[in-house]
Amino acid sequence: MIETWHKPDFGDQENVHKLDPEAWKKTEVVYIDIADRSQVEDKDYKPDEDPATFKSTKTGRGPLGPQWRKELPQKTDCPHMCAYKLVTIKFKWFGLQNKVESFIHKQEKRLFTNFHRQLFCWIDRWIDLTMDDIRRMEEETQRELDKMREKDPVKGMSASDE
Repeated sequence: MIETWHKPDFGDQENVHKLDPEAWKKTEVVYIDIADRSQVEDKDYKPDEDPATFKSTKTGRGPLGPQWRKELPQKTDCPHMCAYKLVTIKFKWFGLQNKVESFIHKQEKRLFTNFHRQLFCWIDRWIDLTMDDIRRMEEETQRELDKMREKDPVKGMSASDE
């Protein structure tokens, strides 16, 4: 299960999902830095989706330097948001539980890292969209996905070899 809160802050809220104290004690907080190349697997790296080198022509944002998370709070004119994601995995199978749950957590981090890097680098594609544009695109995408499910082979990101 993945639960997400988007907050206009710098990722400094603790327990934003309001977990009970016992559950919060067992929760591991994982920070993702979209500009940190070391958080991206070699097979996932795309130079045109690297926030450390990307500069938006429409907004002037980027590239994100190594200290961008410390520098951003100083910029009062720059909108920002943190996506707080709570990933809950329950795999009850004796002998495999920890291994499978750890594997899934690793893949979720990989997915979130790659997606948010893309989102930042694709800003010029979406910054001017209206809600009507987005709804139209959602409907088109749904139709395309339905067609692909009927006749195309399975596509997408595959899990690590580990």
